Amino acid sequence: MSERAYFVHESSYVDDPCSIGDGTRIWHFSHIMQNSEIGKNCNIGQNVVVSPGCIIGDNVKIQNNVSVYTGVVLEDDVFCGPSMVFTNVINPRSHVERKDEYQTTLVRKGATIGANATIVCGVTLGRYAFVGAGSVVTRDVPDYAVVYGSPARIRSWVCNCGLGLSLSGDPQSDETATCECGASYQKHRTSVTELSENT
Repeated sequence: MSERAYFVHESSYVDDPCSIGDGTRIWHFSHIMQNSEIGKNCNIGQNVVVSPGCIIGDNVKIQNNVSVYTGVVLEDDVFCGPSMVFTNVINPRSHVERKDEYQTTLVRKGATIGANATIVCGVTLGRYAFVGAGSVVTRDVPDYAVVYGSPARIRSWVCNCGLGLSLSGDPQSDETATCECGASYQKHRTSVTELSENT
């Protein structure tokens, strides 16, 4: 560690001004661009680009070969798998400037994005949602939903600890389930909420 309260590998670049929290580690060949905000205790893998103005919360893990483009907001405890892809323009053309059309993509607290998944700009991934590897997400994902496929669809539901819940994919059903960790959940149609905190 250097005198800073965070670590940057000597092969990486951090532009000024940026805000980087204590305990964050930025590994080989990465580039953190100006006006980015990165929280505490994050792990930024090899060959990661964080574009200008991005906001990244605490305890976020971004694996190798991920570009976090302007307009992307990652809340606390988000996991971005290797080589997953964000976009920020819905109709890009090389010869048309659309920097004033960047859309916001919001990844809520605790969500996981699997390796090689693509998140089309303008969507929100809900709290503790889980996007399967290789999926293409084209619409909002509810809290606690497990989605995969191209386009990604709701397949099941997951606890905030990462274990599956015994809730059906029926979009009309109302159910409850308790995870092995002790947390309980209520499903109403395509909305799942936690009923109890895991103690």
